Amino acid sequence: MKKIASFTVNHDKLEKGMYISRIDGDVVTYDIRMKKPNGGDYLGNGELHTIEHLFATFARNSEISDSVIYVGPMGCRTGFYLLVRDSISHSQAIKIVQDSFRFIADFEGEIPGSKKEECGNYLEHDLKTAKKTAEDMLEILGNYTENNLKYKE
Repeated sequence: MKKIASFTVNHDKLEKGMYISRIDGDVVTYDIRMKKPNGGDYLGNGELHTIEHLFATFARNSEISDSVIYVGPMGCRTGFYLLVRDSISHSQAIKIVQDSFRFIADFEGEIPGSKKEECGNYLEHDLKTAKKTAEDMLEILGNYTENNLKYKE
């Protein structure tokens, strides 16, 4: 079998940030790396779940909602993937991720989609830690530009 693209990235050199993972036709996959790979600090399940609900809700209600294909966590619990149509620019993608993390950092209230009838694991959420992680990512992504979207060799 061929090695998939994400396994060809040197995870020893990968830092927190946002990267273009791949482009397939008109679909762009962004790697939003929130934890240093193999660093011993990973997204907790409740935190990950809460970020997923808030990030997906915000992105799918944003000005680029028609271009959003998928927002979801990485199995290694070090970040998220954002898949969008190439009808938006890389700068717009950066902005929506920044805006999403601001939304998460400032969020108060009931987590969208967190009722029993709406979610398959409705009890496992951690808003406090999700907000802290979002604040950390805002610092990292604060001055991000398209030049930052390339993986370091």
